[in-house]
Amino acid sequence: MRRAFLAITGLAASTTALVVLKGSPGTAPVAQNLPTSQPVNPTPQGVDPSADPSGAAPEPSVTTGAPTSPKPTKSTGRPSGTRTTAKAPSAPRTTTKAPQPTTRRVTGAGFEAKDSTQTYGFVRVQIVVSGTRIVEAISLSLPSGGESDIHSGDVHGRYDGTGGEVVQKQSANLSTVSGATETSDAYKQSLRSAIEQAF
Repeated sequence: MRRAFLAITGLAASTTALVVLKGSPGTAPVAQNLPTSQPVNPTPQGVDPSADPSGAAPEPSVTTGAPTSPKPTKSTGRPSGTRTTAKAPSAPRTTTKAPQPTTRRVTGAGFEAKDSTQTYGFVRVQIVVSGTRIVEAISLSLPSGGESDIHSGDVHGRYDGTGGEVVQKQSANLSTVSGATETSDAYKQSLRSAIEQAF
């Protein structure tokens, strides 16, 4: 009886060991062939994973911390009477050529050529000025008739023109023409008046 008990106990132990070995996951060939990188999907096929199991519609997700701002609207309204145009400032123009001086004519006041006893006539002078220089002198009026024609011709020849004494000296400090003192003095007075106006 003792042998029978040992035989039954041994058979039961070997059967248990065999069952344990057969049920072990390390020895099952199916478990060894499964790829390790493949994720296991716990969701049954044909069921939307985002769907709520209770049947309610999913709520939209809201990201916290991101400010929401309304889209800027383009305003087409313009105040009445105001019109603004933006224009880029133009660059200053540079010129290599020096600006040409402006030429102008200046007429002096008229003066009488006279001494203590008589009046010889009216004297009036005009100058042509270019920049800051006198470039020409013109006697517009000189005494005439008789001896005055000779004296006026001498004054005209000495002072007038582009090469006369007025252009040479650039002032009213002229030499008196011999024999035509009164005409020379009246010429200088009119010339001084023109220079004062020009400069």
